[in-house]
Amino acid sequence: MDTNTKQVNQKIRSRRTHRKSRNGCENCKKRRVKCDEKKPICNNCLLHSIECDFQASSRSPSEGATPPQQFKFRQSKYQAVASPQSQSQAQDESGSQSKSIAIQCDTPSLPTGAPNSNSGEGISLLDLRLFHHFTTSTYRTLADETATALWQTHVPQWGLTFHSILHLLLTLSALHLSWLYPHSRESYIRQADQHFAFGVRSVTSVLALDMLDSNNCQHIYIAAVMICFAYFARGPRDGEYLVFNAKGKSEWLVLLHGVRAILAQKQSEIFTGVLAPTESTEKDQIPGLPPPMDLSDEFSRHFHQLEKVKAMISTLSNEQDKALYTVSINDLVGSFEGTYQDTKAGKDPTGLMVYIMGWTFRQSPSMIDKLEAKDPIALVILAHWAILLRFMQRVWFMRGWDRHIFRGIRACLSEAFHAWIEWPEEVVGFV
Repeated sequence: MDTNTKQVNQKIRSRRTHRKSRNGCENCKKRRVKCDEKKPICNNCLLHSIECDFQASSRSPSEGATPPQQFKFRQSKYQAVASPQSQSQAQDESGSQSKSIAIQCDTPSLPTGAPNSNSGEGISLLDLRLFHHFTTSTYRTLADETATALWQTHVPQWGLTFHSILHLLLTLSALHLSWLYPHSRESYIRQADQHFAFGVRSVTSVLALDMLDSNNCQHIYIAAVMICFAYFARGPRDGEYLVFNAKGKSEWLVLLHGVRAILAQKQSEIFTGVLAPTESTEKDQIPGLPPPMDLSDEFSRHFHQLEKVKAMISTLSNEQDKALYTVSINDLVGSFEGTYQDTKAGKDPTGLMVYIMGWTFRQSPSMIDKLEAKDPIALVILAHWAILLRFMQRVWFMRGWDRHIFRGIRACLSEAFHAWIEWPEEVVGFV
């Protein structure tokens, strides 16, 4: 081989291209995953709700972030600069005003390969206040004593690695504080809405991309439950009546379908470990609740009214509708029985969710369609269900929903059916 040929071959070998890109963001590099290099934020960072390097590089020099440094305070990524009203929140709870509002503290990065590990995630002092309030107060309001460990310990721990749960935890804490301190409600609602937007993002991404698996199914399920809690805690809104909407699609039904989709895929894996169902053997009254009541007479009156509705349903000529409504009203009778038994035993009202909200979950798609279409008989049944919401008025995030839903039902029913909702109208105190 002559000298010229050797030089050509060496030149060809030296020009062999390197196909692996080194232009990915730092988060993807640290997690050792392929970055799609999409700007201003790559899909991996979008999925995990974290700040992407590309966002920082696209800012002008005046907007540049402070170089990462442990315990270095900087502006929060999640919240706007606090208004004078929001700065009064510290005084509400501690008696002295704090100047460290809406700032963010860089935290050490998680080990490489850990779930959601990144060096850009941080939390503000205002967020720390919300986190503290959740772990010392809000968690007690979400479930009865049998679930204390779940909401006080496990959920906050899961939030440290699954950030949707962290944001939803802060959402519920802010909403709880808005209820405790109504004069600062607007500021707390603003915080809750900001965290809620981040909390929902990862859950919807996982479901949309069909990424639900054995590793994340419990986290996704708990996040979905927290979204439902936040929906109630945000308070009743005009035109939105839980299982039907005055103008369009019910937001609650969208949430309900999401929870159903999660359970349909991974129910056996979700209800294991700390989420495994437990039967409480404690029959004594829960501290802080009034003594057990004799509710037999009151239940008899409700049962008598439900029997009237069942008799009316039995006269329908459409056999398919008759069967559909009968199943729904019989389930409602069972929900009344469970609610009264547990109330009489002095159990925490949050434990009634399985009977009351469980009724909406158990309705068939055909019945849900009837409710969405504002079918009069379906609404009559729903009006009697609204009576049960009265038993949850001691739960802060359920207050006002009974009258609100009944108001929507009455507005959608023609006068010919008003006689059929006189009993629930009297019970919920609408008149």
